[in-house]
Amino acid sequence: MTQHFIVIGNPIAHSKSPEIHQQFAAQLGIDIRYSRQLCPDNSDSFTAVVEAFFNGGGVGANVTVPFKQLAYQLCLNRGRLSSHAAVAGAVNTLLLKDGELYGDNTDGQGLVNHLQALDWPLAAAKVALIGAGGAARGVILPIIEAGVNTITIANRTVHKAESLIDALQSADPTLAKAELHSSGIDELDGHFDIIINATSIGLSGATLPLPASLSCDYAYDMMYGRSLPFLQHFADLGSVTSEGFGMLVGQAALSFERWTNKAVDVEAALQALHYD
Repeated sequence: MTQHFIVIGNPIAHSKSPEIHQQFAAQLGIDIRYSRQLCPDNSDSFTAVVEAFFNGGGVGANVTVPFKQLAYQLCLNRGRLSSHAAVAGAVNTLLLKDGELYGDNTDGQGLVNHLQALDWPLAAAKVALIGAGGAARGVILPIIEAGVNTITIANRTVHKAESLIDALQSADPTLAKAELHSSGIDELDGHFDIIINATSIGLSGATLPLPASLSCDYAYDMMYGRSLPFLQHFADLGSVTSEGFGMLVGQAALSFERWTNKAVDVEAALQALHYD
């Protein structure tokens, strides 16, 4: 019997999710149909799409920009949230659990799993995270849970980074005890084990105002699919670098596991998808 899945977004035509999830299904011998669903950018339309999908027998939905916060609110008001989704304030994975809408956020664990697969050291690591938006918020708890010692959140507007730290430490006891610091991007100084870019600025070819004194052993950009100035900057300094396609596949694998209760081989999927 064919199982139905969708990814909801606006825009959505560019999404690689159907190819990724079809690869997972082929790996496990599961018959699925995974579709892109364009949705008007408003709460009523998003709610209508979600209700129609699950009322029609849909198994699971991914949620991408600009609907992750709307999905969070929908689950907060009408269903349940995982601990990671509750802290992130965003949902990227929807399913029915005990007949109730359930929202999860697999972005952060997808990132952590990719970093671990790359064999980058997380235990007691000193990390800088650039950006204080939804992408950054979604990964901080899983990074801390993976054993990172300190995170400095750097943003163009320092106040936004400070507000994010306050919100996170109020939302979760693990983060209340964590060593989180704020900084302006142009004030980020010294050496870090890992620096992660959680902004999308590189997709436009623009560069971040990184100080000359800033360095790291490893640099990771959550974006993927084109030459990224952030990664080139640190590669020129001798850092090991990676773009975020592995994170994309990793978070997708976790969504697939939530829906089907079957684990996938992420490395095999990356090879089949011709990721280098």
